[in-house]
Amino acid sequence: MDQLIIGMPAGSLANPSRGGNLVKLLEKAGFRTAGYETGGPSSFTTLNYFFGWDGRPQEFGSQLGIGELDVAIAGDDWIQERILELELEYKTGIHLEKVLSLNRGGVRLVGIIDNKELNTTEEALEAICRSRDIITVATEMPYLALNWIQNSLKKIGRYDDYSDFSVQKYKTPPRIRKGVLIYETWGKTEAKIKNGAADIGLEITQSGSAIRNYGLKIIETVLESETGIYINPNLKLDKEKCELLKMFLINLYGVVNAENKVMILFNVENEKAAGIEKYLGDNELFADEPTKNTGKQFTEFSIQVDVENRKQSLARVRYELAKRGAANINTIPIDSSIRDINVLKL
Repeated sequence: MDQLIIGMPAGSLANPSRGGNLVKLLEKAGFRTAGYETGGPSSFTTLNYFFGWDGRPQEFGSQLGIGELDVAIAGDDWIQERILELELEYKTGIHLEKVLSLNRGGVRLVGIIDNKELNTTEEALEAICRSRDIITVATEMPYLALNWIQNSLKKIGRYDDYSDFSVQKYKTPPRIRKGVLIYETWGKTEAKIKNGAADIGLEITQSGSAIRNYGLKIIETVLESETGIYINPNLKLDKEKCELLKMFLINLYGVVNAENKVMILFNVENEKAAGIEKYLGDNELFADEPTKNTGKQFTEFSIQVDVENRKQSLARVRYELAKRGAANINTIPIDSSIRDINVLKL
């Protein structure tokens, strides 16, 4: 049988006590790993048709593009960064497809400047273009930054004047006389902007607190990113690997869909069941119809409740059920919840 080659991201996602805890997510999905949380080599201990390729998500986009990986677990930002690098620097186009969100690793890529008088990227660029031949940008995501700046220059009609570009390590001598100079850095973009080392920054942030601490201004949210499952669409042409992909995705979906949900099981006397069912319907506590087993004297119901739903909190739901005659109200954690196969958009 063919193996599905899966890019396993090193870093915080691999650490059981940090990030999105990918180790636990995979285990709950039925894909227990060995070696992954300790730096590799990673293996799937119960499935010999999955192969773990340890790597950095920064590289997964390129690896998917050349078919070195079938599947990659990576952030939207790094996938888009590689796509744009190949397009802008190497004039090579690749198409990658996000097939599942993992609802973790959420960050924003924001444009930042040290000027409280300017409110937008276009305003900042117009001010720079009036006095400089080179627009300098500091960032860890150089090609996302370049694409952002070039698109903004087009909006103000200055792209042709600044069409040349160069992506370089921080503070290396400029290779262009006029255009966009992107300094690829190893972080602390805020400090570089605050100290006047670059005109504009593209920074990765979750809360924006560091940016505020430096007294800088966010002028645009360029990209909202999260961790997801990516594939090269050519994978769909391989029938056997596509089946493995579907198995991988449906089980991961089940775990992600179950997060923050619990199952409530309870009994109610048959004469009170209609009132319970009306309450459940009025509060959208079932989908198409309630799940119930009716006996001679009692009806057993089961419902799912989102524990983070402020409108219908878990405590309120249990109280309202008890008021309406429910008994033996048991709350059970859910590890996986799969609606049906149609949740996969392949």
